[in-house]
Amino acid sequence: MRAVNEPVSQRPISIVSGDFVKTGGMDRANYALADYLSRAGRPVELVAHRVAAELAERATVTFRAVPKPLGSYTLAEPLLDRSGRRAAARAAGRGGVAILNGGNCIAAGVNWVHYVHAAYRPDHPWTARGVQRRLVGRLAERREALALRLATLVIANSAATRRVLIERVGVRPERAFVVYYGMDAAQFALGSAEGARQTRVELGFPDRPVVAFVGALGDRRKGFDTLFQAWRELCRGSSWDVDLVAVGAGAELDAWRERAAQFGLGDRVRLLGFRKDVHRILAASDALVAPTRYEAFGLGVAEALATGLPALVSAGAGVAELYPDELGDLLLEEPESSAELASKLRRWRAALPEARSRMLGVSERVRGRSWDRMAADIEALIGEHALPR
Repeated sequence: MRAVNEPVSQRPISIVSGDFVKTGGMDRANYALADYLSRAGRPVELVAHRVAAELAERATVTFRAVPKPLGSYTLAEPLLDRSGRRAAARAAGRGGVAILNGGNCIAAGVNWVHYVHAAYRPDHPWTARGVQRRLVGRLAERREALALRLATLVIANSAATRRVLIERVGVRPERAFVVYYGMDAAQFALGSAEGARQTRVELGFPDRPVVAFVGALGDRRKGFDTLFQAWRELCRGSSWDVDLVAVGAGAELDAWRERAAQFGLGDRVRLLGFRKDVHRILAASDALVAPTRYEAFGLGVAEALATGLPALVSAGAGVAELYPDELGDLLLEEPESSAELASKLRRWRAALPEARSRMLGVSERVRGRSWDRMAADIEALIGEHALPR
C-alpha cells in the first residue's frame, strides 16, 4: 500500500461540485478549498461543470469536465454523480479521499454540507411546474440521506446545519463538525457612511439612505416577498426616506418590477437583477436585510457584516450564530412577519448615525476569518478523521 504510506499532506483529494467559481455561497466556498489545496501542492481532482481558469490551469489540478444538458443542473445530476463516484474510487485507491457536497454524489468520503434539503420544503403550487419541483425536492432529500449515510466525515457550515443533520437526517454526532465559511476581507472592505454616499453617486443612486437585499427573486426561501410587503407599509409614511436596492435575478424579476410600479414604489425600490459587483452595492448601502425562511449559513450576510453594515437576518439562519448578544435586536424571530421587519427597520433608521459603530466588533471578527483559514480547518479535519493511516 505505497500510496497510504505517503505523507498525509500529499494524499490526493477529489472534490465533486457543480462549479468552482467566485460567485455564490457554495461555489465560492468550493473554489476557496480547491484554491488552498492546490496552492499547497496537494494533488487535487475537480469534478464539475465549470472551473475558474486560474484553477484549471494549475499543475496540481486535474479537471474532469461534466456536461450540463440544456444548462440544467437537474438533468446533469446523474452525470455528476457517475463522474464523482469514479473520482472517489480513484482517490481512495491512492490513499486519498473524495469531498462531496450533500447528495450530489452517492459515494463514501467526506461530505461538506452547504444546504440541507430535509430542513426546508418549499410550498410549491399544485401546478405542473410546482409538482415537478416538489418531486425534484423529494428526490434531493433521498439522495442527501443516502450520501450522508456513506460519509466517514460530515462538515457543516454552521451549528444550525449540524443540528438539523443530526435531528432530521440521522447523522451521528461524533461524525459531524462545524466549519464556518471564510471571507475575502480585501474585497469586502470596512466601509463608512461617507464612503456609502460617494459610492451611491458613482452608481447613479439618489443621495438617500439605502437598504440592500441580495438573493434570487424567484426563491421564496430568501423572503423578498416579506421585505416587499414591509416596504409598502414603510413607504405609506411620509417620513420614510430610505430606498431599497435588490440584487438578484430569477423568473419573477419582471413580475416584481411590475408590482413595484403597481404600488407606486418604482422610485423607492430598485431591482437590479444579476450583478457581479455585489461588493459595490454593499459599499453604497447603509444596511442589509435577509428575512430568509431557511438559510444554512448566509454568505451574503457575512459579507455585509465584514463591510460594517448592520444586517437584519432571520434568527434561525446559520450566520446569526456570529452575532453577539448585544446585536440580538437585528435578528428576526418571525421571518414571515412583515410587521416585525418594518418595526426593526424603523428602529434601525432612528439610530442610523450610530448604527455602523455598533457593528465594529463583529465586523472585525468576520473579516479576520479568511478563506484560507476555513480551508486549513477542513484539511485538518480530513487528516484527522478521513484519511487512512
